[in-house]
Amino acid sequence: MNKTVAILFGGQSSEHDVSCVSGATVIRNLDTERYDAILIGITKDGRWLAVDSLKEVENGSWKNGKKTAIISPDRSRKGVLIIEGDQVTFRPVDVVFPVLHGLYGEDGTVQGLFTLAGIPYVGCGVLCSAVSMDKLYTKIVVDTLGIRQAKYVSVFGHELADMDACVARVEESLPYPVFVKPSNAGSSKGVNKAHNRTELVYALKEASYHDRKILVEETIVGREIECAVLGDGITVDASGVGEILAADEFYSYDAKYNNEDSRTVIGPELPDGKEDEFRECARSIFRALDGFGLARVDFFLEKGTDEVVFNEINTLPGFTSISMYPMLWGDRGLDKTTLITKLIELAPRR
Repeated sequence: MNKTVAILFGGQSSEHDVSCVSGATVIRNLDTERYDAILIGITKDGRWLAVDSLKEVENGSWKNGKKTAIISPDRSRKGVLIIEGDQVTFRPVDVVFPVLHGLYGEDGTVQGLFTLAGIPYVGCGVLCSAVSMDKLYTKIVVDTLGIRQAKYVSVFGHELADMDACVARVEESLPYPVFVKPSNAGSSKGVNKAHNRTELVYALKEASYHDRKILVEETIVGREIECAVLGDGITVDASGVGEILAADEFYSYDAKYNNEDSRTVIGPELPDGKEDEFRECARSIFRALDGFGLARVDFFLEKGTDEVVFNEINTLPGFTSISMYPMLWGDRGLDKTTLITKLIELAPRR
């Protein structure tokens, strides 16, 4: 008898559109001989809708749906309530696959719902999801590992009322140019590079639209290297590495998804021993954050020193056609269907 997998996509974050594309990839590559799928799309304004087909996901028509889908936190009924008019149907669920990026999908909130419901789910748990989504607190944890990361200054939204003081604090600690990032955001949303005071003020304001916590980091000049991890937190496999060749000055949201000149290279040439160092650092960071299931860990290889510098971790990385996570495992012989099956089968082992 097939297991039933509820696949969630969309969501309320700035990465809604990317999540829809990732969700379509997972649905398209699900092993239908082993799993039956319940598709649940979450609109930008937070409505949960039952979706009938992959075609609706691909063309976006699911957003006009009328069937509400509710995952109940009641552990005695592990499944989804589908409401259409006066009709209520209950569908049992064995595993949830939240193909959700960013806030309310990758930050531990929806993972808390699945935990309450007692339904196994793909990916990291509440703690790891929350800490990893928050770049500031990720840095605090990684500081304990002895792995180098960019120097940083934290700024809180309410402090921007005294912009001069915020700017002075950054300038005292870090030389220009600096990167300014919302602490909780993904796909480089709200991220800007500031070369001077005017640009810093703009970047701080822009980041504040995405989160109340802002991270200002020193600029690391070097190659952008990414590594995928897969495992139950005890046994953790690391893929080979990939390199980002950004078309823009940095790998912005637009450079990732809208600029065809941005490229990824699987298995780039690196100095001796560096690939193993990236892989070991990725495993160490994943374990330290209590990771489970999957993550993509991003680094720099600093120009001039060849030092490995940790950048960030993504606990629900993209599954689009240009996403590094499935490409890295594909290079290791795991096609998308096999990879998705492994992730689903890991879920009950939490």
